[in-house]
Amino acid sequence: MEKIDNLDRKILDIVMHNARTPSKVVAVECGVSRAAIHQRIQRMIDLGVITGSGYHVNPKMLGFATCTYIGVNLERGAMYRTVVPEFEKIPEIVECHFTTGQYTLLLKVYARDNEHLMELLNDKIQTIPGVTGTETLISLDKSIDRTLPIETV
Repeated sequence: MEKIDNLDRKILDIVMHNARTPSKVVAVECGVSRAAIHQRIQRMIDLGVITGSGYHVNPKMLGFATCTYIGVNLERGAMYRTVVPEFEKIPEIVECHFTTGQYTLLLKVYARDNEHLMELLNDKIQTIPGVTGTETLISLDKSIDRTLPIETV
């Protein structure tokens, strides 16, 4: 992987806090041309340093008031290859991590309410072949929501 330099880091620090910052503003803050900013951002996209762009949508505003983390145990760890595609069919599952420790997989799920969550668990998640157990942790509040700090070297 190509190394990112201090200019890349400065650009990242600016756009990570607000991706809608005009490139002209980023260019002025970094002391380079807008073309250089565009080239640097495109290079970081190509390298996989920047992996997405878009808007963050508040799930509560869309009627999904319950954020839940679900630890999933599988019959065998290797079954994640067949279980994960089944999870991908459930739109309320927004993240799935293959983990070490107590659970084989950790899911992040949004549900409209506890009744909807129960339907997801009983009728969808727990019925997938290979799933042997789940533990549900309901998030009461998100206390920290931030990006990693970008430090210049």
